[in-house]
Amino acid sequence: MMGAGKTAVGKALAARLGVPFLDSDAEIEKAANMTIAEIFQRDGEDFFRRRETEVIDRLLDTHRGVLSTGGGAFLAERNRALMSEKGVSVWLNAELPLLWSRVKGKNTRPLLRTAHPYETLRAIYEARVPIYALADLSVRAQPHYSVEDMAARVEEALRAREDVLERVQ
Repeated sequence: MMGAGKTAVGKALAARLGVPFLDSDAEIEKAANMTIAEIFQRDGEDFFRRRETEVIDRLLDTHRGVLSTGGGAFLAERNRALMSEKGVSVWLNAELPLLWSRVKGKNTRPLLRTAHPYETLRAIYEARVPIYALADLSVRAQPHYSVEDMAARVEEALRAREDVLERVQ
């Protein structure tokens, strides 16, 4: 979800693990030489979602690291399958009040540019939570966690899976 900390926690986790941090939205913008909003406006959401899947597939094939995706990417069954087949998906599971505290008053969330942004966020949250719950791992966020605290909890969850991180002897 927007405000969960995908980018901040992803960067901190990548640093902790000594691996690259990748952002699928940034890669799409770089390839198109346009912003996500411009792609949506010019070509539509269906076009964007197809490119998003192609980029996620390519990044998962060519890189080993931490990949942050836009909140809508995980909604597509194909993307969920790619993430689980080629890596592990992690849901940064933050409650609605925490998300709201992080996004309210910011003009950087196009989906919340509505007459009633809290209600919009709540509707998005309620629609997406059942799908996000399909992630391979869920790490609960708490309001008092720092970015580094959350990254440590994600690392702990990843290390609990034998098939994810290489063990250093």
